[in-house]
Amino acid sequence: MKNPLPLILTMGDPTGVGPEIIVKALLAGAFDSLTRPLLVAGDPGVLQRAAGVFGVSCRMAEVTAGTRTLHIGGRSLSVEPVSALAADRLVYGRPDNACGAAMASYIEWACRRCLAGEAAAMVTGPINKKAINAAGYAFPGHTELLAERCGVNKVVMMLGGATLKVCLVTTHLALSEVPGALSSEEILETIRITDASFRRFFGLVRPRIAVLSLNPHAGEGGMFGDEETRLIAPAIEAAKGEGIEASGPHSADTLFHFAVKGAYDAVVCMYHDQGLIPLKLLHFEDGVNVTLGLPIVRTSVDHGTAYDLAGTGKASEESLVAAVRMAEQMAENH
Repeated sequence: MKNPLPLILTMGDPTGVGPEIIVKALLAGAFDSLTRPLLVAGDPGVLQRAAGVFGVSCRMAEVTAGTRTLHIGGRSLSVEPVSALAADRLVYGRPDNACGAAMASYIEWACRRCLAGEAAAMVTGPINKKAINAAGYAFPGHTELLAERCGVNKVVMMLGGATLKVCLVTTHLALSEVPGALSSEEILETIRITDASFRRFFGLVRPRIAVLSLNPHAGEGGMFGDEETRLIAPAIEAAKGEGIEASGPHSADTLFHFAVKGAYDAVVCMYHDQGLIPLKLLHFEDGVNVTLGLPIVRTSVDHGTAYDLAGTGKASEESLVAAVRMAEQMAENH
């Protein structure tokens, strides 16, 4: 590949585990096999502090266009200095407004590069949503910020690994609110985005999409609820009419057995825990969060800032590595 576009990795919360899992993955050689260059949007000083967590040397050299190269323990890491925080004054687990603004600026910078066609994909590290809001960004998190910047009204949260990929119709809602939030239109649009994204970014000509029921036993003919016949089945039939290989409504207590054996490429779930319990059972360490429906590739770690582990070097880098590799795979297919 001649002069491949880079993958941009945002550093996440400077006071969380994001910086150190980047360094940990680098030291483990996890990025050595990438076919595209990796560029961290972050803070060189904070990454230098993270290198100290592992007791390795870290030397910084400046190269063209302001990008820095950090030489960490015998390996090199390219860093775009989007922020310049006073790293020695930061306290793990206590992000201030400057940290909140920095977290958002990493995301903004990476998104602009991707939209401009100057990067192949972006991978996001864990952030503190409260700190971002306190810094003046009125968004619940990464997904909403990126959707607004990309001019997209509807996105789908996908979480996945090599064995299972789940896509959610509703996300962070109280369970009691889920039935009222469902509609045939929302379910159909989730199926459409899933189908289009798996064709575009995962290289599948005709993705096999299983759509779950909301109620036990798919409602048992109306005994346990009518959402299956009233909302879900019509959405599936409409999707089939558009040439999408969707099936269901499937009973959630049996469908995942067949999905992990390879019968389906994606599972559309009605609510958060319906999809994430089986996903995290199989992919707790290496799960990846993907935002479908954006015009760019965006993957993310499937965990938070882990303040209880920040500064200890004990946080796992596996989800970060999986997110980088999935981003590269999606970029290649795109």
